[in-house]
Amino acid sequence: MNPTRTLATAGRVLRQLVGDPRTMVLLLGVPAGLLALLGWVYEFSGLYDRVGAVLLAIFPFTVMFVVTSVATLRERQSGTLERLLTTPLRRGELLAGYALAFGVMTVFQTAVTAAVAVLVGLSFAGPWWALLLVALTASSLGTALGLLASAFARTEFQAVQFMPAFVLPQVLLCGLIVPREALPRVLELVSTALPLSHAVEAVTVVRDQARMGADLAEPLAVLAGMALAALALATVTLPRRTP
Repeated sequence: MNPTRTLATAGRVLRQLVGDPRTMVLLLGVPAGLLALLGWVYEFSGLYDRVGAVLLAIFPFTVMFVVTSVATLRERQSGTLERLLTTPLRRGELLAGYALAFGVMTVFQTAVTAAVAVLVGLSFAGPWWALLLVALTASSLGTALGLLASAFARTEFQAVQFMPAFVLPQVLLCGLIVPREALPRVLELVSTALPLSHAVEAVTVVRDQARMGADLAEPLAVLAGMALAALALATVTLPRRTP
């Protein structure tokens, strides 16, 4: 892994993202705006505290998945990826650069979303840094899965179509609608294998507990491991170009 080539790739991707106003609105404005809208719907009641905290992990995860998968696919369709891979740049360095660039954007997205959530009245027993850490981890996981999904899509429409397959089952089983322990046993086991369930578990800990410990560290460690596994698999499966 060559740090110089990785950083150069990250810088190029960041310049492309910042130069696209629509993408920046989707990254920074949509998750925060949806949380604020939800608070208005629930009239900032106790129900908003329960549901809004969970969505603080789900919204960034979903947005980063869509943006990452579509942006990476564009690189293949334009031939940029094929040209880059004729240079000494390796696939691992390429994807690490993408992950780093989107990781930087994730930091800003997380900060804006969490700040808006707190400003509109979302209550948390835990410290603010734990809230940021959970949202950042969930966004990073969406980035990793978006890179993986882009390897199997041939068009941007297909990349967007992967969202129901990758994201919606996780939303249904993560504990947002029904607590995971109340699910049928088979679905509870499936939900344990899905990464978003652990993001929701982590944000629930921050919402309900004032002191952070193993209850937070364990789901975050699982999320980090799943994100690394997705990046490794994306490195192996990423084609040079779209046929």
